[in-house]
Amino acid sequence: MEKKKKPVGFNIIKNDPTDGHGGFGIGALSLDNVSPVFVDVEGGEAFVDIGAMHARSAVEKGIKFLKNKEEVPNGKPYWLVWVTIDRKQEGPYYAGVTACEMTVDREIRRGYKSLPDHVNKMDKSMKRRIMADHMDERSKTILQNYLQEFDAGMWERSEEELKNQLAIN
Repeated sequence: MEKKKKPVGFNIIKNDPTDGHGGFGIGALSLDNVSPVFVDVEGGEAFVDIGAMHARSAVEKGIKFLKNKEEVPNGKPYWLVWVTIDRKQEGPYYAGVTACEMTVDREIRRGYKSLPDHVNKMDKSMKRRIMADHMDERSKTILQNYLQEFDAGMWERSEEELKNQLAIN
């Protein structure tokens, strides 16, 4: 019988490589605990694609990204959400969650994204910031459901700010 491969999930906390020695690397941010989660607004799903760490996700492959959203009028909407996991005494939780807008038109092989925004939002996520209140309500619901289904305990241990920002009014 063939074993099914486990789907790629979040990068969960790893051992601290600078543990105890206090030398080089202390205070540096680590990408080990950051995962890129795509929210497919029209498809109604969310998924992790580690390729997004280097702009090589399935969504981004073969697409030339433009800086002007109006140049991609028929783009399919996506959110790239940087999710950082951290650990409290009670266990791991979603510590940083920041959302970046993106559109992709496969037909013309063009898309829109702001690379500086993506880089800045990844940085903010690693610094344990929550920035998701600018997402549309459908996307917030998709993301919230995904985070809860992935690990209900991590969702429960997360800060109230995350739950408030993803709450539907």
